[in-house]
Amino acid sequence: MLYLKTEEEIELLRKANLLVSSTLAEIAKIIRPGVTTKELDNLAEQFIRDHKAVPTFKGYPNPYGSPFPASICTSVNQVVVHGIPDDTILQDGDIVSVDCGTLIDGFCGDSCYTFCVGEVKEETKKLLKATKESLYKAIEQALPGRRIGDIGYAVQHHCEKQGYGVVREFVGHGIGKEMHEDPQVPNYGTRGTGKQLRNGLCIAIEPMITLGSPKLRMLDDRWTVETCDGRCAAHFEHTIAIHKGKADILSTFEQIEEIEGHLY
Repeated sequence: MLYLKTEEEIELLRKANLLVSSTLAEIAKIIRPGVTTKELDNLAEQFIRDHKAVPTFKGYPNPYGSPFPASICTSVNQVVVHGIPDDTILQDGDIVSVDCGTLIDGFCGDSCYTFCVGEVKEETKKLLKATKESLYKAIEQALPGRRIGDIGYAVQHHCEKQGYGVVREFVGHGIGKEMHEDPQVPNYGTRGTGKQLRNGLCIAIEPMITLGSPKLRMLDDRWTVETCDGRCAAHFEHTIAIHKGKADILSTFEQIEEIEGHLY
């Protein structure tokens, strides 16, 4: 069942998502070689709680094992999603996808950005560029009357034609009072298929794209998912509202890009 949001609810979602965006921008300020992923997590949790919000990832239930132990996911290099912050020290040339969620005033925010650490290989920058581009191409399809398959096709077509792998096992999702609501929003699909998009629908679109094969494996912690071939992956995510006949992006990368510059 699709839960269509009111104008007031969309504004509450915007507030939650802008807090996520500001949290990611705070992280952008300290990402550099020598910083641990746990330091990123500590900063994020403090920033979120200082703004009277809750980090929704912390304690998130896992059907396979223990709840998620941190406030953000930090997925380094070949890790695609759900990397757990720890004492891992970021190295020059790494990339790290930081996924963040908040709950404030009863509504959720969710966004992800893949950061470069120091000087990154050109082939990796090209992967990040293609992944981010595919996110915006998908958002262009998020219009009333279009279908979920149109969104997935936009990501898949843009990335596969450049030789990249498109992850199937993990997808975007509806969002509102719960972090994950219907519908699922895959990063692959056939145009004109799937549930029809309507004004008031709020979804998180999140391409997860690999430099090599899209085949994945889950590690023993039952959270961390990495590529089987050990090649790196990128992950970008925006939460949007289909609102007044167009896609209204509720999160933003503008603050991050002001700090980082347009690297890709």
